[in-house]
Amino acid sequence: MKAKLLPAMISVVLAGGMAAAQADVQVMGHIDTAVVSYDNDGTGPGSDDVNLVCTTCSVGFKGSEDLGNGLKAIFKIDFQYDTINRNSNGSITDRDQWLGLKGNFGQVRVGTISTVYKSHGAMLDPLYRTALEGRAHGLQSSFHTGAGEELRGRADNTIRYDSPSFNGLKVGFHYTLDSDETDGEDEDPFGIGASYENGGILVFADYLDNNQGSSDPDGEVSAWKVGGKYSLNNFAVMAQYEQEDDGTSADPNLWHVGASYTMGNNMIYAAFGQSDEDTVGSDTLDAWTIAATHSMSKRTKVYAGFNNEETSSSTDFQTFAVGMKHKF
Repeated sequence: MKAKLLPAMISVVLAGGMAAAQADVQVMGHIDTAVVSYDNDGTGPGSDDVNLVCTTCSVGFKGSEDLGNGLKAIFKIDFQYDTINRNSNGSITDRDQWLGLKGNFGQVRVGTISTVYKSHGAMLDPLYRTALEGRAHGLQSSFHTGAGEELRGRADNTIRYDSPSFNGLKVGFHYTLDSDETDGEDEDPFGIGASYENGGILVFADYLDNNQGSSDPDGEVSAWKVGGKYSLNNFAVMAQYEQEDDGTSADPNLWHVGASYTMGNNMIYAAFGQSDEDTVGSDTLDAWTIAATHSMSKRTKVYAGFNNEETSSSTDFQTFAVGMKHKF
């Protein structure tokens, strides 16, 4: 059904017409294709391999309609696809898809929406949505990935509010309605975050909670984080610390620090992170990434880099990637 729906939607947008002119509809997309080499000291399928990878490639539509008095109707419909393996995971899957209102009060959106927690993490990663992105390589937690109702990066069945900027200060909040009343849980996950941006300074703090009481089967899980970025001329440093509370005395945590330097159209980037044994199981995990990018235009860049993840039991997982990213 999705495979038939998507071409039809594209045809409608490209055809133009009065509706498109009035609603200000934009086609948007992202293609990231890389040659990736994996070297895993562990065992099992895929331990050592070289593959082509399409990292969260997507196409969609966004737009707004002026309703008068400073109020706008806004929407976004986004789909993920795979240019390399056309039949993987159903080929076409949903990403952020929502409808909302925007005005002097900020904006309210309803649907499937990325959380504030995830959004802030993306602001720190110059390799976001590439084959070397930090959330896939030990530098950021799983709270920045996936989709669903239980503390994932993209929240289904959700209402999200974002405030306007108050001299650089913004606040965001999301609330997820529990759609399954037969699973023994009857709570609604939520999250809140705040950021301050002024000149070269960015700082933020976030909190997530699955809002489940101790009597529930899975127990209550919450997480918080703080982070920021400081940019001065061509140099930038960034850091983030995450702490999880899973109802035990463990309190898993994960942190990373990074730096980048830009020279014209070129950038070099390096980052190091560590998670404790409660986050990854029986071992601590050290991860580091080094990469370089070259911007061929405002929308197209090429990159190359290396990531290494090493546990305290000396098991290494190494990734080398050369790729190209284009946004439209």
